[in-house]
Amino acid sequence: MILLKKILLDGKKVDILVDGAHIVKIAPASALASADAAAVPGAEVMDCDGKVAMPAFVNMHTHAAMSLMRGIEEDVPLAEWLGKIWEHEAKIDSEFIYWGTKVACLEMIKTGTVTFNDQYWSFPAAHRAATEMGLRPAVSYVVLDHMNRNEAERQKEQCVRMYEEASSWNDGSIFTVSVHAVYSVSEELIVWASDFARSHGLKLHIHIAESEREDLDCKAANGGLSPVEYLDRLGVLGPHVIGAHTLWLSGHDIELLGEHRVNCVHNINSNTKLASGYKFKYNELRDAGANVCIGTDGCASSNNLDMLEAMKTTALFQKAWRKDPAAMPLDELIAMATVNGAKALGLDTGVLREGSLADILIVDTDNSFFLSPGSFLANYIYSAHSDCIDSVIAGGKFVMRHRAVQGEKEILESARKMLDELK
Repeated sequence: MILLKKILLDGKKVDILVDGAHIVKIAPASALASADAAAVPGAEVMDCDGKVAMPAFVNMHTHAAMSLMRGIEEDVPLAEWLGKIWEHEAKIDSEFIYWGTKVACLEMIKTGTVTFNDQYWSFPAAHRAATEMGLRPAVSYVVLDHMNRNEAERQKEQCVRMYEEASSWNDGSIFTVSVHAVYSVSEELIVWASDFARSHGLKLHIHIAESEREDLDCKAANGGLSPVEYLDRLGVLGPHVIGAHTLWLSGHDIELLGEHRVNCVHNINSNTKLASGYKFKYNELRDAGANVCIGTDGCASSNNLDMLEAMKTTALFQKAWRKDPAAMPLDELIAMATVNGAKALGLDTGVLREGSLADILIVDTDNSFFLSPGSFLANYIYSAHSDCIDSVIAGGKFVMRHRAVQGEKEILESARKMLDELK
């Protein structure tokens, strides 16, 4: 058990009791514990006076192991960038994935993320790395056949085997199926992956409408259909679909995404850095009925996994291109980074309440960023940096205490050694 004493939650000082993976009680401060914690024997007690409880972040689009690829290809457009990345990825193995994911998890813990939706290779290695760090990953078998029929058949068989292997997991991790994109995966394999995911109750994670080139090429190849319209024609869209980017959208695309209750993931830092675009249609998607979330993308394009930074940049661009300072209200912004992602993955987290998963950030406000009388959320998102996150609880267990993560030095040393051996 964990007892957080005298912590601020929604502006009120409370005690939060965690038992197992869940929050079991939230009560007025000191109602659960006396000064010596005799009222809750056996609980690990943290005095949180002056600190604030916030839900941990859900990063809805990552390529975690790319934490070891930062800066390898800069200042080029998406199509050229992808070519270089695929060339680099041909040289990596499961050990690279393991240590890259470890480094990513270390960074995510330090910046307040405990659940992440990953699309990358060698997912068993990524799963092992994440769970060893105490995080909750959604990891994918990724189909990417480059329109090669023999490769498509091989990947179908391997996906089935990997699904069967993942069915034995009992650590809260989630197995998903990923389709890279409409331009890199054959129609046959897209349909197969969609049918497999739907029939097995799995999430389907796919890049959709990331760039103007993708949009134009898809229309040229498919009788004028956009990527969204093409996927709709194939019967792919549904509430189980997690669409990364969903940036180049027509009014009809937005209607389809809303009608099918697709989970749309905005990745502002990656999109702007690769000059893929910035006019994300948040208001329109929300109003149409889509569930809109935030992701960071991989570190080879966004360069970090910091969800606070992603939230701030998201809001700034919405306000700027709409010429509306009221665009992207704070409560909707925090929901995109927490509870909306939880909804997309079918998890009871993202909100701190009795019975929910205990994914808790303990935010230290004893610094210059929180001195002003402005709202906590405004200071948290627009002023503070992620080092204001003092401690992190993931699934009822501390994964960071007072900015210290167990094994941090060893992870960095091992990753550095592995990279030196690859040179």
